[in-house]
Amino acid sequence: MTNIHIKGGRLVDPKSGLDARQDLFIADGRIAALGKPPAGFRAARTLEASNHVVCPGLIDLSARLREPGFEYKATLESEMQAAIAGGVTSLVCPPDTDPPLDEPGLVEMLKYRARNLNLAHVYPLGALTWKLEGERLTEMVVLRDAGCVAFSHADTPLPDTQVLWRALQYAGTFGIPVWLRPQDGYLARGGVAHDGDVATRLGLPGIPSVSETIALSTILQLVRETRTRVHLCRLSTAESVAMVHAAKSEGLPVTCDVSAHHAHLCETDLGYFDAHCHVIPPFRTLRDRDALRSGLADGTIDAICSDHAPVDEDAKQLPFAESEPGATGLELLLPLTLKWAEEMQVALPKALAAVTSRPAAILGIEAGEVTIGRSADLCVFDPKARARLTLDSLKSQGKNTPFIGYELPGRVHYTLVGGQVVYEV
Repeated sequence: MTNIHIKGGRLVDPKSGLDARQDLFIADGRIAALGKPPAGFRAARTLEASNHVVCPGLIDLSARLREPGFEYKATLESEMQAAIAGGVTSLVCPPDTDPPLDEPGLVEMLKYRARNLNLAHVYPLGALTWKLEGERLTEMVVLRDAGCVAFSHADTPLPDTQVLWRALQYAGTFGIPVWLRPQDGYLARGGVAHDGDVATRLGLPGIPSVSETIALSTILQLVRETRTRVHLCRLSTAESVAMVHAAKSEGLPVTCDVSAHHAHLCETDLGYFDAHCHVIPPFRTLRDRDALRSGLADGTIDAICSDHAPVDEDAKQLPFAESEPGATGLELLLPLTLKWAEEMQVALPKALAAVTSRPAAILGIEAGEVTIGRSADLCVFDPKARARLTLDSLKSQGKNTPFIGYELPGRVHYTLVGGQVVYEV
């Protein structure tokens, strides 16, 4: 392990509230001291961080790595490189691979491959039911022991409410969290855009807001019955934000997140059938978008995720309704978070909490903080640097993002994982 001195940076630790210009010292892969070096410390390398922010490495709650099964869309290597280029040091992988993550061997293989790359930490979500078919529950305890941090049905509808009830009962018995994206599969069936004026004008089949709120109401009622800890993934409507606010006030054990692109875009951004805006859940009204932004600011929404979903170019070149949904986001998580903070006048420590300490709390991992003795997973970035996003600037194999051409704030200069510099410019 190399001793590293990060010099002259603005050290921001959202969890402790630290926001000061201090040096940081790393030894044996861990944070050894803040401010002054520990006794006998000799740096093998010094990273100049003047005019830069030094913060915990970002934690992304939804990043599809496309392995196993979809290597033609992206590979583990390409997406891990994208992660560290974006300052992401820990990420959660949904279970909708091919085959789905419903067997211990698949989970262990994914973690082994990720560990050998020695880049970002990968935390897999296990499939809630076998093959994500919604009929038979997986062996959650066995999968948890293999490395799954929680269980999810990804974007696959789970129409059988009794199966969901049994799943929450089973998970709650063992203290296992369940992650759910609320959507009624029948109401959303065949839809590709928000069921509103824009979809009507473009002649696109719609997904109504009630497809989310009806499913969310069911989930919250089951949480009342089981008291199982549930994380609600990628909310998209104003009504959902209000329902979660009420549930938290009631004391229900729920948390939630929103995708970074939903914090900025709405249905009008579809323009003239821009397939890069074909995402799940769909971009909704301007009112919905503003409610998501406000929910982040007041803490109702706990975290921002990238909802990274690389798609091969051919699948995005089809007509909107036939194109594959999904948007690249790993490298945009920090810039889009900073852009939201600028526009909403949210202080930097509070904004960074949504992608560091609060996601860490949801996962229950020792990360997302700058604390002496913790693993040195860090991001060093220039908050004032602005760059125009181009296809060539993306390291992800998927180039499918509606933000191409946007000028975005924040440029990562160094990413450290376990005290090692894994990315630098």
